[in-house]
Amino acid sequence: MRPGKIVCVGRNYRDHAKEMGNDVPKEPLIFLKPPSSVIHDGESIVLPPQSNRVEHEGEIGVIIDRPLRRVSPEEARGAIRAIVAVNDVTARDLQRLDSQWTRAKGFDTFCPIGEPGRGAADLAGLTVVTRVNGIERQRGQASDMVFAIPELLAYISEVMTLEPGDLVATGSPAGVGTLCPGDEVEVEVLGVSRVRNPVTVGA
Repeated sequence: MRPGKIVCVGRNYRDHAKEMGNDVPKEPLIFLKPPSSVIHDGESIVLPPQSNRVEHEGEIGVIIDRPLRRVSPEEARGAIRAIVAVNDVTARDLQRLDSQWTRAKGFDTFCPIGEPGRGAADLAGLTVVTRVNGIERQRGQASDMVFAIPELLAYISEVMTLEPGDLVATGSPAGVGTLCPGDEVEVEVLGVSRVRNPVTVGA
């Protein structure tokens, strides 16, 4: 699976915004990752030489089923094809250097995506867990999001048309941390989707 576009949401969990030293946004904070950043289960996250601090960010991903343009949250809820585990890998040092996040978020291999799982009748009940070398680092429920998943999709649809196959990554809970060569990082949306990737160093 390679989405036409990947729309991400920043600071959508209060505890994560706090750990980053940021306020919770008044409206959803959206940015894009390039489709070229996508990898799948078992493929390597490659640490780029430009960064000294690459971190994991486990997230609940939503795959869009039909075009969404200026829709309500209720309409958006009915247009979810599948739920996927997503790792919004981030070069944190570069994110802090740049005034926008394209470079920090956009390296090749910086968007591991799991196999699509079923759509969820209870979106608020979804739970995402991140483990590094088998040790749990992050755990967050969709019910803890600042902006619920249907709200996010509706908001994004006011800006750009969401098309079939597009991916929306809905934000990361607290507990982000550094990845090192030789690590294995796993993001799981419990009972739905999982992606596990080794970490290597780029040339």
